[in-house]
Amino acid sequence: MPALVGKRYFNYGGQGPVAQVTLDAIFAAHRQVQKLGPFSGAANQWVTAEAAQTRAAIAAELGTTADTITLTEDVTVGCNIPLWGIDWQAGDHMLLSDCEHPGIIAAVQEICRRFGVSYSLCPLLETINGSGDPAAVVADHLQPNTRLLVISHIFWNTGQVLPLERIVQVCRDRPNPVLTLVDAAQSVGALPLDLPSSGVDFYAFTGHKWWCGPAGLGGLYVRPEAREHLAPTFIGWRGITTDAAANPTGWKPSGQRYEVATSNYPLLAGLRAAIAYQAEWGSAPQRYQRLVELAQRLWSQLQDLPQIRTVRQSPPDSGLVSFWVLEQGEPSPAWHKRLVDELETQQVYLRTLQAPNCVRACTHYLTLEAEVDELVAAIAATLKRGLG
Repeated sequence: MPALVGKRYFNYGGQGPVAQVTLDAIFAAHRQVQKLGPFSGAANQWVTAEAAQTRAAIAAELGTTADTITLTEDVTVGCNIPLWGIDWQAGDHMLLSDCEHPGIIAAVQEICRRFGVSYSLCPLLETINGSGDPAAVVADHLQPNTRLLVISHIFWNTGQVLPLERIVQVCRDRPNPVLTLVDAAQSVGALPLDLPSSGVDFYAFTGHKWWCGPAGLGGLYVRPEAREHLAPTFIGWRGITTDAAANPTGWKPSGQRYEVATSNYPLLAGLRAAIAYQAEWGSAPQRYQRLVELAQRLWSQLQDLPQIRTVRQSPPDSGLVSFWVLEQGEPSPAWHKRLVDELETQQVYLRTLQAPNCVRACTHYLTLEAEVDELVAAIAATLKRGLG
C-alpha cells in the first residue's frame, strides 16, 4: 500500500489506502477499454461482464446473491435510492438514530419538506456504555405511522456496533411492519456479514473505506421482498429492459433496476482486487477479530493518559476509537483540532468529528501493534508540550 509508506494511518473510517494490486487492476482495466475501443460492442460486453463479476464478489462478502446488489458511487447514493424510492404519503413518519451522518439527515429533512412526512430521533447515543438495549429503545420510539427506520450498523462517531438482527425483528413484529435502511459505511469490510439472515431491507455501503477500494464505487443491497416497496427514482439505460414479455414493468428484475448509466467502469476491477487482497490475509471473522484487538489495545492505552477521556467507557467492538482531549477537565474542541493538525505534521493521521466533538482513530486488520503504541506515544508527547 504506497500510501502507508512512512505514515501511521488511522483514518480507515474516512478512506482506506489503496493497495498496489488495486491500482494495477484499475490501470489495466483502463487500458483494456482503450484497446477494445471505447463504446465498441466488445467494450460493452466487457463492461457487462465486469459488472456481473463485481456484483458476485460483493455478494459473496455480504452472504447474499448477486441479484440483490445494486452498484452505486457511494453510501450516500445508496441511501438516497430507498429514501426517494418509497412512495411517501403525507402523515408518514421516519425514525432515525441520533448518530446518523449529516448527509443522510439532510435527505430525510428534504423528503419531509416535500411530501408532508415527519421524522424523529431515537436516542441511541445514550446506550453506548451499556445503559440501555438499543433494540428496546428503537421499539419504544416507533410510532403507528412509522414506515422507515434509518440507522447505522456501526456508528461513525462512537464505533458502537448495533444488534441489527434484533432491531430489524422489532420493526417487523409491528402490526404495520417498518422497513429498515442501514447506513453500512463503517461495517462493510469490517464486520462478518450475512445480510439475508439479518432481515434488513436496504443496506447501503461503499468500497473505499474498510475494503480499501477505490473511491467512487459502492453498492446497495435490497432484500428481494422489499423491491415491491421501492421504485427507481434516478432512471437510465442500465436499469431498464425493453423485453416487455419478460418484465412488463420495464425495470430489470434485480438490483440492476436502480443503476442509472455510464460509470467509471475500471473501478470495478479495482474493487474486486481490493476484496481479493483482503482475503489473502484471512477470513472476515479473523480480520474482524484482529481489528477489534488492535482497537482495544489503543483504547486501553488511552486510559492511561490523564488528558484523554475515551467516548466509550467499555472496550470497543469495532475499529473506531473516539476520544476527547481535556482542558481543565472538560473536552476542548480547540485542542481536538490542534492535536490532529500537529500529528499530521508527524505523518500520523487521525480526524476530528463534530457530533460529538472529539477525535477519532481507526484500526484495521493491517494496523501493526507498534503503530498503535507509537500513536499513543505521539499523542502523549504532543499534549505534554502543549498542556504541560
